[in-house]
Amino acid sequence: MTDAKDERRPAGELEAAVMAVLWTADLPLTAAQVQLELDSGLARTTVTTILTRLHEKGVVERERHGRGFAYHPAQDPQGLTARRMHTELDRDSDRETVLARFVAQLGPDDERVLRQLLEADET
Repeated sequence: MTDAKDERRPAGELEAAVMAVLWTADLPLTAAQVQLELDSGLARTTVTTILTRLHEKGVVERERHGRGFAYHPAQDPQGLTARRMHTELDRDSDRETVLARFVAQLGPDDERVLRQLLEADET
């Protein structure tokens, strides 16, 4: 029988938890500080690995802190979501069709907001 503490969680879940900690922090945090805030029983080395992967993806930035690093988000949550949307758009060679289908699937409120944003850019 597997102990619940030993069960592997999806990387995306762990990354999201680490990002939530970083977004609420006022200053850059070390892996040990993130580990403490998570209060999840994760090893510091696991937290360091997650932070390193997030840095390699460009999601967090880091600065020297003693012999290690302190990390902070490269963008706010909305900026990260926008970045992910761009990444998905870039994966398809037919941008026009992807955008057309995206817009066609918008609800009335989102469509209104998008129109306002586009019209504001024209002025």
